[in-house]
Amino acid sequence: MHLATPRLLITDDDRDFRATVADVLRSRGLETLEAADGEEAIDLLSHETVHLLLLDMQMPRLSGLETIRRLREQERKVAVPWILISGALDDALVAAARAEAVLSILPKPLRLPQLTSAVNDALRLTYNWPE
Repeated sequence: MHLATPRLLITDDDRDFRATVADVLRSRGLETLEAADGEEAIDLLSHETVHLLLLDMQMPRLSGLETIRRLREQERKVAVPWILISGALDDALVAAARAEAVLSILPKPLRLPQLTSAVNDALRLTYNWPE
């Protein structure tokens, strides 16, 4: 699949964090959408095309993993790469994320080179981007 401009959905309840990540990714030629929590992400995905999801683990209403599970259960199953971000990584969370086929699990505080590398790897593996 060829992607002219990949579109990423950044889902995190911290508005400043979302804006910073969006600015960094846009400066690298990617389109970004933002959601404040899992419910908002699910609503957005009902009418927007997205090629990659960045999800915080701890959010109000739905955690990152709960959001992934709900998206997979929907009639229009969302099957895109997932990158999970968490300030409380432990072995149980890593195991649960791997069971949900999360492509990358990144710790908070997030290092921007680590983020851009994970995003580039996900897009390259899934869509051969950039070609």
